[in-house]
Amino acid sequence: MEKSLELAHEIAAAASNKKAHDIVIMKMIGLTMSTDYFVVCSANTTTQTRAIADEIEEKLSNKGISFQHKEGYREGEWILMDYGDVVAHIFTRDAREYYALESLWRDAELTPYEDE
Repeated sequence: MEKSLELAHEIAAAASNKKAHDIVIMKMIGLTMSTDYFVVCSANTTTQTRAIADEIEEKLSNKGISFQHKEGYREGEWILMDYGDVVAHIFTRDAREYYALESLWRDAELTPYEDE
């Protein structure tokens, strides 16, 4: 498995640990120059989006991997965590519906994440 896809799976697994819903890995290769994959997931509340972001940060930090940029944490509606080759998007359900990344990037190959 390529390194960036492996990172996407690690992010998805960390999100799953905190009960994220509808986790998908979007292959962005060839669609954007800035990243290889998006990991998109939903949470019931802003408290849960922050818990998911904290879990991702902790799990990857323990492996020596730090994000390059994080935004939206304080508000918690849409938290973006940029790990370079992979960007995590953690939404409340309403925000995910509103921003509709899967529709916006409809040419991206979508892979639903299943707990391994």
